[in-house]
Amino acid sequence: MNATAKGYLLLCRPGFEKECAAEADALALSSGMSGFARTEANSGLVHYVFNEVCDWHLAAEAAPFEQWVFARQRSVWVERLKDLPAEDRATPLVNTILSLGQNIGRLCAETADTNEAKELSGFLKRFIPHIERALQAKNILRPKRSELPTLHLLFKNSSQVDIGLSQPGDASAWPMGIVRLRMPRNAPSRSTLKLAEAFEIMLTEEERANSLRAGLWAIDLGAAPGGWSFQFAERGLHVQAVDNGPLADALLATGMVEHIRADGFTWRSQRKSVEWLVCDMVEQPTRIAQLVADWTASGRARRCIFNLKLPMKKRFEELKRCRQIIDSRFKQHNDHYVLRIKHLYHDREEVTAYLARI
Repeated sequence: MNATAKGYLLLCRPGFEKECAAEADALALSSGMSGFARTEANSGLVHYVFNEVCDWHLAAEAAPFEQWVFARQRSVWVERLKDLPAEDRATPLVNTILSLGQNIGRLCAETADTNEAKELSGFLKRFIPHIERALQAKNILRPKRSELPTLHLLFKNSSQVDIGLSQPGDASAWPMGIVRLRMPRNAPSRSTLKLAEAFEIMLTEEERANSLRAGLWAIDLGAAPGGWSFQFAERGLHVQAVDNGPLADALLATGMVEHIRADGFTWRSQRKSVEWLVCDMVEQPTRIAQLVADWTASGRARRCIFNLKLPMKKRFEELKRCRQIIDSRFKQHNDHYVLRIKHLYHDREEVTAYLARI
């Protein structure tokens, strides 16, 4: 017996529920499914409810996690439990999980990214090990079987939990989609964490191995004070950092970074081609999209990571325009490309994108 999908459980940055819901509508429509979103402002959570239930595998395949921009975490919603009794929350939860008829390889306890939800962390640390032991005793949870699905337990409070499922590799590997990174001691700015997170979640293991090798070249447009250049220099890549503003002295002292005082929109490298272009300039998203598409489609940069600073009232619409600009540029010569866009944990009003010519 396969679990039945009721919809999607979507975690996002608080304040982006509208965009996450619009994205769910668009993805469901494109796959021939239909439904509606339930959410509250600044909740960091969207329930997308299907008009008709279906097999959970079909729901997962209809909207793979890599297609989502505003959802930090996505699982297929299969069940909800309310009013768990304080004297024994574990038994009804375990029985419900058993009734799904689904073996799992991993259990992931999650909450929304709000101050109220974070207060559950102590409760979950005590409670979840009991659930894991009970499921292992029933041979439902099999941690050594990496090919099995992940079970997501999304807690609203200590008495209500939504249950979701995801296929291996088809959800964020981090609970709640929050990547925990330490601030490097010598980094010039906290923006360095944004690029570190992008490397971690937007590139495949093979792409990281091939493109972040010592000796390769990168160009950083809008580099000051050097947080993104730092990530390349730490890995042994040479960087041309383009910005009229100053770079951190410690970064320049590495000998890996050349500071070029110029306008990132008009400057062009004398190098015929480089491995990387990165761009974190505060500018209209469509202008950034055109710039990075020109660099990448022309072959001057093999791959690119860039930010799009989205306008507050038209984020979803502006993102669609940026996609169209990039697609149009590559279609001029029938070139193929890969474009991945995510609203990272370390992003705020912007989204981060990876673009590569293939």
